Amino acid sequence: MKTRARDERQPGQPPVVKSRRFWFDPRFAIGLVLVVVAVAGTAFVVGAADTTTPVYGARAALAVGERVTADDFLAVNVRLDGAENLYLAPGDIPAAGFVVTKAVLAGELVPASALGTVAGIDVTTVVIPLDSQLADAVQPGAGVDLWAAAELEGGTFGPPSVIVPAASVVRLVESTGLVVDDSSGSVEILVPRTRVARVLEAIANGDALSLVPASLPAKG
Repeated sequence: MKTRARDERQPGQPPVVKSRRFWFDPRFAIGLVLVVVAVAGTAFVVGAADTTTPVYGARAALAVGERVTADDFLAVNVRLDGAENLYLAPGDIPAAGFVVTKAVLAGELVPASALGTVAGIDVTTVVIPLDSQLADAVQPGAGVDLWAAAELEGGTFGPPSVIVPAASVVRLVESTGLVVDDSSGSVEILVPRTRVARVLEAIANGDALSLVPASLPAKG
């Protein structure tokens, strides 16, 4: 016959509450860490796989010579793997738009090389061969006048005249070859398309060509 444990508490004394000892299982902590690492790794892989870049595709077929604006393109997200600079992207289109220089099919990603500036409608670049030394003021971005003198009989030249006023220098072309003459070279200039035929005629006829600065720099 079982007997009850004698209650040794005094009358009116609150019951004694025994404290529980904290239980910790290392396997639980290791499992929790593995779960956190797995979730973080999955998120990293998914994020890395979703590295897309917004670029423009053509809403409709673009023909050479057509003038286009932002309304002619549709932004799409694609994976380019480092080739982002090869395609037209949001923010690349000026207010004046572009001129199509290479045909683009409808829905095709638009290569940056398939578009040209609107200024190209009215002007273009021509490389001018020169036999005379350039002035120090003839530098890229400078304004120049292109003078030409036709060759006459006996190896003389006629009076020079301006065939392209207020042209712009694009770049100085370095002379190449075994013998380089400091007094000769070529310069690429920007000329109106209406003057291209006259410039090419002067080059083909062997006219003496000279570039004269349209203005002198304020300093230097």
